[in-house]
Order: sequence, then structure tokens, then C-alpha cells
Amino acid sequence: MSKIAVVFWSGTGNTEAMANAVADGARSAGNDVTLFTADQFSGAKVAEYDAIAFGCPAMGAEELEDGEFEPMFTDCQLSGKRIGLFGSYGWGDGQWMRDWEARCRGMGADLVSEGVIANDAPGDAETAACKALGAAL
Repeated sequence: MSKIAVVFWSGTGNTEAMANAVADGARSAGNDVTLFTADQFSGAKVAEYDAIAFGCPAMGAEELEDGEFEPMFTDCQLSGKRIGLFGSYGWGDGQWMRDWEARCRGMGADLVSEGVIANDAPGDAETAACKALGAAL
């Protein structure tokens, strides 16, 4: 059994719904899962977990939320850590996720899959992908 953190920021509830699906998938695979909002997590907690799923919607010009999520994420040392990424968006084409994945690879993180994105609220396909992401962690 792995110890997994699911860390997210959500403004409308869409990314929160995705976080719950990721957590469900990780639990169904027999893992010990803790769900955190971005303001409840910090870089100091990274070492306590075998894997971490980070969720953040696209904001502004397809960027991570910069009030709570970005400062917390920047504080995390992810070299060698198994991680997964997810989030929702309302415009654009998902560039923020591609940029985020590249950033994580540059930090030495081990991405367990492609990031899961949902245009607005997650539907059945996105929810299933989030559960699969959780199980992969």
C-alpha cells in the first residue's frame, strides 16, 4: 500500500470533483489517500508521501492559479517523486497542462501518465480518467 496525497485548488468545484475521483481511484487500488486543498499542503510534506496528484485549473492566460496553488507548488521538491496532474479549463486548448507537464519533467518528477483535463465540469470520460490516474499512482 502506498501513501498518496491528492492536492488541489478549485474555484468552481470542477477541479475538486476531479480530485475526489483521483482519490477514489487511488483508494480502490488499495492505497492510503489524503486529500488536501492547496493551502493545507506545503513542500515540507512531500517526503511524507510515496506519490502525489496535483490538481489546478487553467487561470488567466492558461496558467496555474497564482494566489495559493503556484506558491505551494513552487515550494515542492519533486525530483524522483511519482506524480500525476489534473485540472479543468474553460478556454484555450490545454496548453497550461502541457506546460505544467514539461515543468514537472524539468524538476525530475516521474509523471505516471499524461495530465487529465476537463473542459468545464468533468464528464464520465474525464471522471474515469481521473480514477485511472489515481490507481496509477
